[in-house]
Amino acid sequence: QNYKHLLDLNPYSVKCWMRYIEFKQNGPKSTLNMIYERALKELPGSYKLWYNYLRERRKQVKGKCITEPAYEEINNCHERALVFMHKMPRIWLDYCQFLVTQCKITRSRRTFDRALRALPVTQHPRIWPLYLRFVRNLPLPETAIRVYRRYLKLSPENAEEYIDYLRSVGRLDEAAVRLAAVVNDESFVSKEGKSNYQLWHELCDLISQNPDKVTSLNVGAIIRGGLTRFTDQLGKLWCSLADYYIRSGHFEKARDVYEEAILTVVTVRDFTQVFDSYAQFEESMIAAKMETTAEMGQDEDDDIDLELRLARFEQLIARRPLLLNSVLLRQNPHNVHEWHKRVKLYEGNPRQIINTYTEAVQTVDPMKATGKPHSLWVSFAKFYEENEQLDDARTIFEKATKVNYKQVDDLAAVWCEYGEMELRHENYEQALRILRKATAIPSKKAEYFDASEPVQNRVYKSLKVWSMLADLEESLGTFQSTKAVYDRIIDLRIATPQIIINYAMFLEEHNYFEESFKAYERGIALFRWPNVYDIWNTYLTKFIDRYGGKKLERARDLFEQALDGCPAKFAKTIYLLYAKLEEEYGLARHAMAVYERATQAVETEERHHMFNIYIKRAAEIYGVTYTRAIYQKAIEVLPDEHARDMCLRFADMESKLGEIDRARAIYSYCSQICDPRVTANFWQTWKEFEIRHGNEDTIREMLRIKRSVQATYNTQVNFMSSQMLKATTSSTGTGQMGIDDMKMLEQKAQQLAAEAEQDKPKPKEKILFVRSDTSRSELAELSKQTL
Repeated sequence: QNYKHLLDLNPYSVKCWMRYIEFKQNGPKSTLNMIYERALKELPGSYKLWYNYLRERRKQVKGKCITEPAYEEINNCHERALVFMHKMPRIWLDYCQFLVTQCKITRSRRTFDRALRALPVTQHPRIWPLYLRFVRNLPLPETAIRVYRRYLKLSPENAEEYIDYLRSVGRLDEAAVRLAAVVNDESFVSKEGKSNYQLWHELCDLISQNPDKVTSLNVGAIIRGGLTRFTDQLGKLWCSLADYYIRSGHFEKARDVYEEAILTVVTVRDFTQVFDSYAQFEESMIAAKMETTAEMGQDEDDDIDLELRLARFEQLIARRPLLLNSVLLRQNPHNVHEWHKRVKLYEGNPRQIINTYTEAVQTVDPMKATGKPHSLWVSFAKFYEENEQLDDARTIFEKATKVNYKQVDDLAAVWCEYGEMELRHENYEQALRILRKATAIPSKKAEYFDASEPVQNRVYKSLKVWSMLADLEESLGTFQSTKAVYDRIIDLRIATPQIIINYAMFLEEHNYFEESFKAYERGIALFRWPNVYDIWNTYLTKFIDRYGGKKLERARDLFEQALDGCPAKFAKTIYLLYAKLEEEYGLARHAMAVYERATQAVETEERHHMFNIYIKRAAEIYGVTYTRAIYQKAIEVLPDEHARDMCLRFADMESKLGEIDRARAIYSYCSQICDPRVTANFWQTWKEFEIRHGNEDTIREMLRIKRSVQATYNTQVNFMSSQMLKATTSSTGTGQMGIDDMKMLEQKAQQLAAEAEQDKPKPKEKILFVRSDTSRSELAELSKQTL
């Protein structure tokens, strides 16, 4: 009663009506409906009342049969609501969904259309998903297709959804048309993230696999348009075009497409795709024919069509290497290696080989060639030569010499091959004439490396051609002509050390010794170190062999000239040759002077070996005692490792001479550079020496020196260790050892340093050497001076 009284006072209050409805929520449904009707009579424009009322009414029939009359009453309620709520998309959506559940197809479709007409276009995206879902579930696709066409006018970006639906219902013709329109629309952006090429590929697959259903498009024109548009994916597109004709039953046309494809693709990947598809097509054709023949009971041997297909398949497989080679040549027509491979593929077919070589030399641009372009001309000429057509081979070579190659070496190789061909057929005069023509000076001279000039103007400086001409002149020409060739090579300044040596040897063979020495001199003037080393070495050896000691002063001048500016790396051989000359033909003291110079001129690594040779030769010439000064100098200049070895040999020599004190002094001197932990062999040798020749005092002195040296090395090592430990402690804040351990380490280091200072021998004491016949008074005087 309170609610009724309140509603009488406020009949236009939505809040009061909602409270009243909430109060009656659990009451009879008819009473609740009546209250909603009363409220809506007073407030027909209230969205809240209409929304709740309609929801309540739909809830009341939920689960009931759709033939119940109550459904129609609720439909009428929705219609009455839409009189006032026709701008509310939620009411339309609920009504449409309710009609869909009643399976009222036509009424639902018309209601969806009314909703789209009533609502503003900005609200349409709320209606379309439900509408499209409804039409997709209809048994006949025609309604859905017409609805989708209307939808795409509003949202063309959703064309892919429509295309998928068309494919699902078998309307492939319209699907292909729509997909073609999407592919041609450059502004289209796929919602599924597909690229334009992927969409194009889908179109090609669709139209090629369904030729009987796609009739509105020109399939051949579309796929060929893709061939010009997507040049990096030609293989798939060619296969799609051939597949279209195969499925259409046009097998010969499919073969034409495959043949066109394998003759136009430019990548190995595309070729492989097309060829494999082609071979599979031929196999399937053969299999189908054999199956048909078996079903009809015909004899396979008498079937000409089957034999033809088998022959066609075999020919296709046999052509594969040649076709692949053609692909690679289309990629790079200037690839010399592939042209050679193509010639090998035609082996046994002379006409094709000639055609291939002709095409190759006309196609390959020497400036762009990959490989050696001259090898094509040479191989072409050799082909004619092998077939005993020398005139044709000469014609090819003559043409090859006029080609503007990129490098002079290519033209030089052509001239040399031309000459060798004539030599193989014993046309010696012709070979000489060819090489003389090649080396003739052109009317316009050019530098060898001047790329702006054609190679024909630069080949006259090619050492390759000159070397062959020199060899031919030596074998076939006269002495004068050969000498003129070598002189010309030297004048052109293209000679190598080997050419100079060959020239000199040639002159020597003809007993022109002074001429050969002049050739060496000219070569020496041309080159610098280290290139001149071989010339000097040969020159000096030949000069000594020729004259021996007859022209000693001249030989000495040559050696001095060779050693002037000679690098240490090459000095050893020349010094040894010089010393040998002095030993055999000169003075012994001159030889010793040369050896002494050699010990200073050679590389540091070679000095030890040089001193050994010096000592050996001095001992042989002057006796063992002469080597003392050499030993002493070697010990002073050699590094410690080699100095130790010299000291041991020096001491051993003195002990053999009975000079025990001298040997002991040498051992004492050498001990300063011998760490007992590393050079145990030295100390053992000294110990054995003292056991043989010394006494208790000398052995004790040796041990004292050993302890002193060891203490010196230990002090150095311990000092370095303490410094490293101190640096580690200062950098990390706390060391590995405690404070007490540090103090003990410092005390020990100080103690060792004190012992080392006390026992430290004098650095590099001088060794006093005296002759064995020195008197006592002279010896005492020398001792005083030394002290």
